[in-house]
Amino acid sequence: MKLTKRVLLGIVMLGIGYGIVYVWQALPIISAFGAKDLCSCVFLNGRNAEDVIKQELGAGLQSLGSFDLNATDSTVTGSVFGMAKRKAIYRKGLGCTLVSEISEAELRNQKMNFHTMTPVHQDTIPWPMGNIVNTTIDTGIYVAVLKEALDFAFTENDPSRPINTRAVVVVYNDEIIAERYAPGYDLYSRHMGWSMTKSITNAITGILTKDGRMKVHEPAPIPQWQQDDRKKITLHNLLQASSGLKWEEKYDGPSPATNMLFKKKDMGLYAMESPLESEPNTEFEYSSGTTNIISRLIREAMGDEDYYRFYYRELFEKIGARSMIIEPDAGGTYVGSSFSWATARDWARFGLLYLNDGIFNGQRILPEGWVAYSTTHATAAPRGEYGAQWWLNAGAMNNPSDRTYPSVPPDSFQAEGFEGQFVFVIPSKRLVVVRLGLSQTNDLDMNRFVSKVIEALPR
Repeated sequence: MKLTKRVLLGIVMLGIGYGIVYVWQALPIISAFGAKDLCSCVFLNGRNAEDVIKQELGAGLQSLGSFDLNATDSTVTGSVFGMAKRKAIYRKGLGCTLVSEISEAELRNQKMNFHTMTPVHQDTIPWPMGNIVNTTIDTGIYVAVLKEALDFAFTENDPSRPINTRAVVVVYNDEIIAERYAPGYDLYSRHMGWSMTKSITNAITGILTKDGRMKVHEPAPIPQWQQDDRKKITLHNLLQASSGLKWEEKYDGPSPATNMLFKKKDMGLYAMESPLESEPNTEFEYSSGTTNIISRLIREAMGDEDYYRFYYRELFEKIGARSMIIEPDAGGTYVGSSFSWATARDWARFGLLYLNDGIFNGQRILPEGWVAYSTTHATAAPRGEYGAQWWLNAGAMNNPSDRTYPSVPPDSFQAEGFEGQFVFVIPSKRLVVVRLGLSQTNDLDMNRFVSKVIEALPR
């Protein structure tokens, strides 16, 4: 009996110990997530702090956080019950960055060379480089059906579990044919891309392959990998999330993903430390870590002199995506996995670039064949549903039952982000569909929504 009691007591003590360690690790993540999100939403996007706290940070564990916004120095400090304080700072041209493993003074003293875009008043020039859109659309489009599709995307059937669609843009034959925004949002509002940022990282990688600064099928040039089996990992493996590196993409508690995004100064360097757990190109492991490794390699390939200009000069400005921004980590590397912002129209412009095989407004931006490469299924993905930082609708065998969106054409490929961010690119229909929102408790049925949009197109 005494032995049994001792065993039970030991189990209880282990459980309590585990709980304490878990909470100790989780609290800084709650503080950091809230501080970073509130900072970006207010100082980058111009939203009301109370609305952000209520909408973005009012559910689940995030509701435990308390946040102090300082408009004077553009900072937000988060804490949980007064503990685990974390601070995010806003810097013009960079957005918000968490103060992680570095002092605030060091972070503010970082020097970056920014690109100045040629001044353009987009409201005075036509789409796609500007904001003037055709007031008449293809006579073959079923306008009533298109309206039904948008109604479906914005209709709330369960107030306790809202889908929170905030923006929809539909582009057909290179023209905007439908657009709608939730109250408080318009065509100038930026929206967080979350993991759609990965597809931007794909684009920058493609551009750098044109002059040979990045070589897709060669081993990743990472010195610390050259002493072990990680030296076999190619940039191609990283792009297809098939590197074999140990990783856990979990967001409901402490994990490599949340530790990287909310605790680390150099996210790419942190992910580079991951050990190998399987042979490259044999196991699919969706990973923000490998994307941030790519982001770090991009920085090293071009050097800091041009790094902070390049994205804006070679991609964003050339496609008219003037609102688009990627925020850096505390080490100064763009968080290529997660921290991008853009208007709904700019997300549509990005999709249009891929719809047109890397050509925008008559100018080739991505190298020839890059879109085809990016949308070739990863052999290690179980259903072939992933390419190179893009999700694919058709698996390796193109079986309808394997499609994530069975009612959407198999040639569709998607940029997808946390809480319901989507850019669908459907070449066979000459279609780009953007949906942005805050789906925390209830997801919009994207298969039904996009198929409804397609029903409105000319037969």
